[in-house]
Amino acid sequence: MKDKLIMQSIRKLARPFHSDEDKNGLVEKAGKAKYVLLGEASHGTSEFYTVRADLSKRLITEKGFRFIAVEGDWPSCYTLNRFVKGYTDAGVDAQEALRDFNRWPTWMWANREILELAEWLRQYNADKPDEEKVGFYGIDVYSLWESMDEILKYLGTKDDADLQAAKKAFECFEPYGREGQTYGISASIYGEGCENEVVSLLLRLQDKWKDAHPEDKENALSAEMNALAVRGGEAYYRTMIRHDNDSWNIRDRHMVEALEKLMDFHGEAARTIVWEHNTHIGDARATDMAEEGMVNVGQLLRELHGDDVFAIGCGTYQGTVIAGKSWGAPLEKMRVPAALTHSWEELLHRDGAEDKLLYFDKEDSVLDETLIGHRAIGVVYHPERERGNYVPTIISKRYDAFIYLDHTKALSPLAVETVLI
Repeated sequence: MKDKLIMQSIRKLARPFHSDEDKNGLVEKAGKAKYVLLGEASHGTSEFYTVRADLSKRLITEKGFRFIAVEGDWPSCYTLNRFVKGYTDAGVDAQEALRDFNRWPTWMWANREILELAEWLRQYNADKPDEEKVGFYGIDVYSLWESMDEILKYLGTKDDADLQAAKKAFECFEPYGREGQTYGISASIYGEGCENEVVSLLLRLQDKWKDAHPEDKENALSAEMNALAVRGGEAYYRTMIRHDNDSWNIRDRHMVEALEKLMDFHGEAARTIVWEHNTHIGDARATDMAEEGMVNVGQLLRELHGDDVFAIGCGTYQGTVIAGKSWGAPLEKMRVPAALTHSWEELLHRDGAEDKLLYFDKEDSVLDETLIGHRAIGVVYHPERERGNYVPTIISKRYDAFIYLDHTKALSPLAVETVLI
């Protein structure tokens, strides 16, 4: 009986999603928000990238959005940011600009789908003054050592107290051989951490971009964002040894803080597009994550900004995906099996094996009260253990809209040197 009621709601809400014309309404609805959150059910599906790229281009050209923020590291994304803005020494082409995405899972950003978007952004920015160019930034926490390297490089020509604070922080981390788990054990179990040093460094670099020379303003911001990543990474690795849920919350709170700093940098009228996994952009309060005391970017932004946030989830019924069998394992093209019966994706497929778009009617009591299994594939994936990949979800409260793509294919990784972490 419940499936029957859900199917009735799906038939009422679903509309075709094939042409640019089908996307017009979505661009109009999302374009009214300051924060447009574009989700994905996996980090290795081509269509999730190309659909988000298409929507991002339209939000930029038609609605004036200023930057894209992604679930990626600040240093490598900043290299790509410099390329798309046409800065000097930023790489001769997009493929060269993507070479800094050399740490596992490389395919998340070093892929042909992002290559095309980078080339489009570069062309779009070509005839614009610096203050109007659209940026591309990473807001994640995993770049602790790479961010320290970038801070030292930036401050190396300044020879002042900021450089000394950076060297002190770097020296504190040196014994751990650039291994997050090694540092986490030392800090969490033995109390030998670097929290004081990184907080001190961040305080020294905070908001210095506001008084920087115009040509150095974004680089000064980058120094602060790297310091923010070091502080976030330190807390994440220190916490993950004992408390997985706490480390998740630290990571997502960090991403929101980084996003708010970027909004501040781009000015009061700034609007942003955020690319992250559904588990980050879909409101955690509408899933079983809430029972575990977990929060996420979507929830935190809605709590801060209410209707200025528009979250769009993405999902698929079956296809192929790029992932690894374990953390650091070689990437593989894997089969995504047909979605489990009674899952959100299977119900959408049952309604018709075609791509579709749903806007959620906030007064639809059936979807507002029903937990439905909703597939989530990570960078580590085991199709044979498919049942463990579903998140119980009240779908109409998790997202404002949902893009369903019935059959999808793996994205196209670029050949880059992989550094395991």
